[in-house]
Amino acid sequence: MSAEDVKKLIEDGVDGAQAIISGEGCNLEAIVISDAFEGKTMLAEQKMVYATVNHLIQTGELHALGIKAYTNAEWAEQQG
Repeated sequence: MSAEDVKKLIEDGVDGAQAIISGEGCNLEAIVISDAFEGKTMLAEQKMVYATVNHLIQTGELHALGIKAYTNAEWAEQQG
């Protein structure tokens, strides 16, 4: 499973998402930007993203996925 495959799964699974994936092999980090996160708790945001790749975690194709989730406004603020 490539980082590009994980990016596509997340972007297809979270409404309006842009995903930035880093890392190698089966240990990846994801920055996910979507207004679908508006008003959600951090836990709810992470559950939304994990739901898109859970089958990969269950099969062992993906061992770890660190997630940082932002709305578009939060991401713009992060970029300063």
